[in-house]
Amino acid sequence: MFKYKIHKLHLRYHITYHIMKKSNLPQTKTYKPIPASGSVDWVIWAAWADRVTFEDIYKETGLHEKDVIKLMRKNLKKTSFKLWRKRVHTKSIKNRKKFLHERKKLNRFQKII
Repeated sequence: MFKYKIHKLHLRYHITYHIMKKSNLPQTKTYKPIPASGSVDWVIWAAWADRVTFEDIYKETGLHEKDVIKLMRKNLKKTSFKLWRKRVHTKSIKNRKKFLHERKKLNRFQKII
């Protein structure tokens, strides 16, 4: 399980331990854990996430959509905020009502075909 290597450095011997890899799969080193629930960082993370609706954000933090927009405007750079607004506006999944309406339209279209 462990490999021992002895390095000669400045007339002292150092033993370093190297844990052998369990698999050859690449490991993601840039993974960032989800921020603590209810914090400003969590709200920003949830607002960027496609599968988290504004209703879910309201249940978790008590912030309405307009409050989330104000928070994002305050904490993001101007260009990042514009990109986020464009993304939220075009994604029907961010608002549950809009998503359900789009889903009904899609189902009606499939029944016609």
